[in-house]
Amino acid sequence: MRYIIVGLGSFGASLSQKLTAQGNEVIAIDTRMEKVDMFKEMISHTICMDATDEFTVSGLPLESTDVVIIAIGENEGDNIMATALFKNLQVKRLISRAMNPLHEKVLKAIGVDEIVHPEEETAERWAKKLTVKNVVDSFELSEDFSIIEANVPKELIGKSIIEVGFRRKYNLLVLTIMKESEVKSFLGKNRTELKIQGIATPDQQLEKNDLLVLYGANKDLQNFLKLK
Repeated sequence: MRYIIVGLGSFGASLSQKLTAQGNEVIAIDTRMEKVDMFKEMISHTICMDATDEFTVSGLPLESTDVVIIAIGENEGDNIMATALFKNLQVKRLISRAMNPLHEKVLKAIGVDEIVHPEEETAERWAKKLTVKNVVDSFELSEDFSIIEANVPKELIGKSIIEVGFRRKYNLLVLTIMKESEVKSFLGKNRTELKIQGIATPDQQLEKNDLLVLYGANKDLQNFLKLK
């Protein structure tokens, strides 16, 4: 996959390096030449340019880029301007970093697809979310093992945990399942929440909107998530 990452601060640089190491093509952009030089050997491509300038941004390979991430964290105004520019250029998927609740509201108004909170989420988690299909969230326990939240692959809907054979076939442990549930707010309005079902049992059936919480080796998790 091809990614454009704007901003080579700690989060943007770390995410760019991890995506590059996973075999993706990454175009990392920053206005500071020292940052561009610092990471040029560790990231597919590094470019010194102003991501708020429409003329220069329009020269990027936007049509063939799968995801654009605005990782600018030092200047809220530049972040908003760059986000709005890439949104106007109609990139396929746009993710932007929020620095505070008001900033997040502005980004949502612009219409970004997802919002990053680097203070709460690591580059490792985002690298998994961006590159491995069906992953909703993840937590690395070590270099080799993780706990992930993942959507149920289509071909497994309606099957029980024992029928799927998570331990036998995929060498994975299902810790729990989160299921959608309708709840009423204090104003009386209905809303959907994900509720943890407790320790998973072999006879539990997998439904369309369930989230699986899985533990296993990263290579086994990736093999399982290749299912459609």
